[in-house]
Amino acid sequence: MTTSADASPHRPSSVGFSEALAFWFKLGWVSFGGPAGQIALMHAELVERRRWISEKRFLHALNYCMVLPGPEAQQLATYIGWLMHKSWGGVVAGALFVLPSLFILIALSWIYMAWGDLPVVAGVFYGIKPAVTAIVVQAAHRIGSRALKGAGLWAIAVASFLAIFALDVPFPVIVLMAALTGFVWGRVAPHAFKAGAGHGAKHATQGPAIIDDDTPTPVHARFTWPRLMTVLLVGAGLWAVPMALLTLSLGWDHALTQMGWFFTKAALLTFGGAYAVLPYVYQGAVTHHGWLSPTQMMDGLALGETTPGPLIMVVAFVGFVGGYVKALFGPESLFLAGAVAATLVTWFTFLPSFIFILAGGPLVESTHNDLKFTAPLTAITAAVVGVILNLALFFGYHVLWPHGITGRLDWVAGAIALGAAVALFRFKRSVIQVIVGCGILGLAISLLGRGLAGM
Repeated sequence: MTTSADASPHRPSSVGFSEALAFWFKLGWVSFGGPAGQIALMHAELVERRRWISEKRFLHALNYCMVLPGPEAQQLATYIGWLMHKSWGGVVAGALFVLPSLFILIALSWIYMAWGDLPVVAGVFYGIKPAVTAIVVQAAHRIGSRALKGAGLWAIAVASFLAIFALDVPFPVIVLMAALTGFVWGRVAPHAFKAGAGHGAKHATQGPAIIDDDTPTPVHARFTWPRLMTVLLVGAGLWAVPMALLTLSLGWDHALTQMGWFFTKAALLTFGGAYAVLPYVYQGAVTHHGWLSPTQMMDGLALGETTPGPLIMVVAFVGFVGGYVKALFGPESLFLAGAVAATLVTWFTFLPSFIFILAGGPLVESTHNDLKFTAPLTAITAAVVGVILNLALFFGYHVLWPHGITGRLDWVAGAIALGAAVALFRFKRSVIQVIVGCGILGLAISLLGRGLAGM
């Protein structure tokens, strides 16, 4: 995917469902870099290049997704798909954001369990991890340069960074404090948040969008009580029916039933993205249920970081390993048990995200020109910039000092990260190009190192 902005002054023609389907399918296979990189990629494609949605409407949708539990990038794709092509558009966009990652993780999990530690895979990972660090830094820069339109928003971003980096303040608390700050500040100095919406610069850089700042809310996206109740009832049924079938056919204590229940709870606790909920997943999956070992959990996180899709897709690895190790369908069907468990936990983890978007989207669309709603959400976006920067430092620390700050500096990984940053910032290479290039470089370094060790 190219990320060059299309500066044509003409409004693009409407997008058919099949064209959108092709885009969402492609996005699902190249959405590397975690939520920050994925959001930046969607911004580059949907706001700058294709102009399907304006800067202001994109950020308004993003702000809503940021305050929800669940993977914000997947929810943002669902929201934009729903806004453009009704409920099926949202379902397709959100599902295609997840399915490629599920298929890839099932395959990689099988290789991991069946053949153990592969030096080739480790080499590729060695190159990709520094690239992910650079991608997250670039995403913080891209989003920050558009969202931080004033000293007040800059102050919120800095405060959120210090809160999470130095004080270890939980992300939900940061979101709440940012929203309260935005609410009060929006009443005291409303001009600050009007400037932060990105309205003024958009037409000068991108041109008009299909869903522009002043585009009326589509009929299907307008709030009605019957529609809200329908979404909630259908969503409740999609959760209750499989859970009831698991309980009745296998029993409440069966591993698959417990996985469904556990990951339902995890889905409702993922405020702040995957890293905020990983301690909970670790405690339940490793310590309490024993579905996998601590080492396997860390290896699964590495796989999740280096595959497309939301990082919370590490739950698919947890499910696969749990089903495989427990031999749920007998010793002759280990792959089937792992694949079924991975699919099951993915269903229960992501179902709430679709319900949140399809149920809450009409309420959000009714507020995109109401400052008392947009000011808190704009403040949340500013706070998230600081949190993304903290995530970049987290990645950088583990890449450069893999054995802790007292260990040896990995200057080779640092050089790869620097090269990836130059490719992204200076030469405007795409995320997928950087990921592939760094993966190949990491593999070459690994093979060279083993060759020299064998001499």
